[in-house]
Amino acid sequence: MSEDEKFDVIVIGAGPGGYVCAIRCSQLGLKTGLIEKNPRLGGTCLNVGCIPSKALLHSTEIYHELLHSADSHGIVAKGITHDLGKLMMKKDAVVDQLGKGVQALVKKKGVTIIPGSAKLLPEGGVKVTSAKSTKVYNAKDIILATGSKPVELPFLPFDGQKVVHSDHAIAFDKVPKKMVVIGGGAIGLELGCVWSRLGAEVNIVEFLPEICPHLDPDVAKVARRILEKQGLNFLLSTKVTEAENTKSGTRLLLEAAGESSELSADRVLVAVGRAPCADGLGLEDVGVQTDEKGRVLVDSLFLTNIPGVRAIGDLIPGPMLAHKAEEDGVACAEIITGQSGHVNYDLVPGVIYVDPEIANIGLSEAQAKEKGISVRTGSFPLAANGRALATGSTDGIVKVLADSETDRLVGVQIVARSGSELIASAVAHMEYGGSAEDLARTIHAHPTLSESLKEAALSVDGRGLHSL
Repeated sequence: MSEDEKFDVIVIGAGPGGYVCAIRCSQLGLKTGLIEKNPRLGGTCLNVGCIPSKALLHSTEIYHELLHSADSHGIVAKGITHDLGKLMMKKDAVVDQLGKGVQALVKKKGVTIIPGSAKLLPEGGVKVTSAKSTKVYNAKDIILATGSKPVELPFLPFDGQKVVHSDHAIAFDKVPKKMVVIGGGAIGLELGCVWSRLGAEVNIVEFLPEICPHLDPDVAKVARRILEKQGLNFLLSTKVTEAENTKSGTRLLLEAAGESSELSADRVLVAVGRAPCADGLGLEDVGVQTDEKGRVLVDSLFLTNIPGVRAIGDLIPGPMLAHKAEEDGVACAEIITGQSGHVNYDLVPGVIYVDPEIANIGLSEAQAKEKGISVRTGSFPLAANGRALATGSTDGIVKVLADSETDRLVGVQIVARSGSELIASAVAHMEYGGSAEDLARTIHAHPTLSESLKEAALSVDGRGLHSL
């Protein structure tokens, strides 16, 4: 075996977890190889997930704002329409630019990119098969970072046309007349909003009694009612029991409160979650242990039961989020080099990028109760915020939860425009063990939406200044 085929570390998968892990390994002086079967690095997040969906969300937010709110700003906008082809071209250009950026970044950081599909070998090493060749590479540490894939319902297989997953739903060639989204989580809500803004009639079917089960019901209800005002229709506590493809689309049989009903659509987006993607990796051949959900089991050092094989990101238990995968990757690299890499899994923020955005960190009231933590809460409506009034973004609420005994922040939930940015302040306070008092006494610039965080923290102790 040549020296070109020997590495200190090999990372399989170049999504956010994988390429960030590879970069950190290289920074720490390790000869690092990064295997990726797709022509563009970045994984699901960059190519068909986080980035393209956010580009579509932003473009359609502009369109929706001009259609429905221009007049309130004194802007005369007549005859506004959209060009779906150009909208998709804009999305693709963003993805292409970022993809080229990641490629250049990884190379500049000293990582060797190895194109091809990887498979673990029982005798050790990784076989990489590409269009040009098949080679075996070896390394002291092999890190699995192959991410996740959409979950398919057994009675509703994906066909890419009538029944689709998120990869398909970011690239429709025309706006559906009627669209059903199965699943009221982040992916379903975001893509439901995109196509609703462009004119589709969107029904979101959710098995649970409310959307966003990670939020307190009062906050989730605020978010849902805002989205209903924007045109989304929700069928809660509803189960899809059967499906039948027709000439014009798909007919779904639903069940709610013991009663059956039907719903038809020309597009059905199945957004019921994601599952670890280890297709073709040869985990069973090597003996890597997984759980009932297909997640690779690892210890606190990201080690599997096979010596020298580690796993990170969506492949292992924990929230399937790009930023969590990145932190896994950094921590794993540092642990390999003898440092104390660590990820605080209790403080991984979650964001749904609808408008207003839905963001949270820490525990909900129900989760706190399950853990035996008594909490006090404070909330503040965006309608009482000066910047929100000035910018026409008064829909939303901020809620702060603090330990009743210590005042330490337990959780923060936000429904607000730019909520994805606001949550960072809460994460920072909680990372350092901050209290509601600390957040309340932190000076926030005026006028800003972030003042809502300060006000909600003040309200924990009944000291809110700008709400009744």
